[in-house]
Amino acid sequence: MFKKILIANRGEIAVRVIRACREMGIATVAVYSEADRGGLHARMADEAYAIGPAPSRESYLVIGKIIDAAKRANADAIHPGYGFLAENAAFAQACEDAEITFIGPSPASIALMGSKIESRRAVAKYGVESVPGTLDPINADAEARSIAASVGYPIMIKASGGGGGKGLRLVRDELELESALRNTRSEALAAFGDDSIYIEKFVERPRHVEIQVIADRYGNAIYCGERECTIQRRHQKVIEECPSPIMNPDLRRRMGEAALKVAKAANYYNAGTVEFLVDPERRFYFLEMNTRLQVEHPVTELVTGLDLVQLQIRLAAGEKLPIVQDNVTMRGAAIECRIYAEDPDNNFFPSPGEIVMLQTPSGPGVRDDSGVYEGWTVPIEYDPLISKLATWGATREEAIRRMQRALREYHVEGIKTNIGFFVEILQYPDFLKGDFDTGFIDRWLASRTHQTKITQDERAVAAVAVALFRSEQSRGPSESRAQQTSAWKVDGRRRVLR
Repeated sequence: MFKKILIANRGEIAVRVIRACREMGIATVAVYSEADRGGLHARMADEAYAIGPAPSRESYLVIGKIIDAAKRANADAIHPGYGFLAENAAFAQACEDAEITFIGPSPASIALMGSKIESRRAVAKYGVESVPGTLDPINADAEARSIAASVGYPIMIKASGGGGGKGLRLVRDELELESALRNTRSEALAAFGDDSIYIEKFVERPRHVEIQVIADRYGNAIYCGERECTIQRRHQKVIEECPSPIMNPDLRRRMGEAALKVAKAANYYNAGTVEFLVDPERRFYFLEMNTRLQVEHPVTELVTGLDLVQLQIRLAAGEKLPIVQDNVTMRGAAIECRIYAEDPDNNFFPSPGEIVMLQTPSGPGVRDDSGVYEGWTVPIEYDPLISKLATWGATREEAIRRMQRALREYHVEGIKTNIGFFVEILQYPDFLKGDFDTGFIDRWLASRTHQTKITQDERAVAAVAVALFRSEQSRGPSESRAQQTSAWKVDGRRRVLR
């Protein structure tokens, strides 16, 4: 087993890995930028090393600085967390070259699954169906028009190296195609250094369901249930749950077996996630594989009882998978909300700044994976995730009720958060019924905006009515009016309006 692990990340995920290591008796090393000098992960680790200025391109994304810190600390292994260099094949290779274990899959697996086009080709050989579309990059607009016509509108244009909701365009007809191609290529080149794109048929009203897989280096692999990740804003997940409301044993088995085929196609080991789109008829299609630990892994841990981070570490150390598929059991239900420093009333604009007061929820079935503390200044340079709030219950309904309670116990002052946004969503009838698709948030926000406008109009009308009533009363009631309306009614109305 490793004696010391460096965590090449920051925030809540770095804290999560540090805690797992501490339980295993493994020393930890943190790295931090100038903006994170007082970060919780840097304070919790046994050692911490500065790696440069606040911009991630000058610190957390510089492979040489991470490797150098690991060497200086004499670390046996590096855990990448998620984001930053977690799915960077060159980083995994640099770890191998430095004789430092990368806690994750091989560089070859990362590279294969990092290409949406190459991964679709690979899984097709194992009989895993992808969304209808192309298996080759689109090189010319004329070619794109021809393929789009054969697939049928609406279509999705996607960057081959895409992820995180970037490099995606929905095209509903040919008039939108040319600009969508141009904009997707430009965004893909800027974000991923690769402007290759491909076309998929747009699946109407789909659900986004992912399967957690874990594999060792000896050919053993299991799937650990699914996560419902359909509730998204701008293609980014905001609420996740396990199990999925649409799941049944047969569908879970078929999706799980398909996920294991994907892992086999990639010659995969360690923890990974296979993502699928599920249409209204419950047909599922391979979307992509994330070759790392997922942000939403806590809901799987709460339902299965497995510690995915500790499993990652043990498998990277060369141990065999300690369980077989029949040992994987799912108990109850869990839900997770991503708490961000952002302002929902200002188009979810980031809200960096000092946290002057912080009260986090607790109690039965509540888990808060956080990377902040009272007095900490949320930096503007990084993703504004404050914490991942997760709740468990014997049923989905109980997990939701606990989440509703936990959200109301969660108080943050000094910055804006999206806590109130979640409070509203978790009371929405369609969400409570599990009746939603990836367009749920957009429709809900539109409905919310409409209701807000109605409320504002009603208040304006009421204000005018009150003003007219007071104006009339200031002139004094006429004799006939005084005869028709008793004095106690008039006086009572005045008191209410005051």
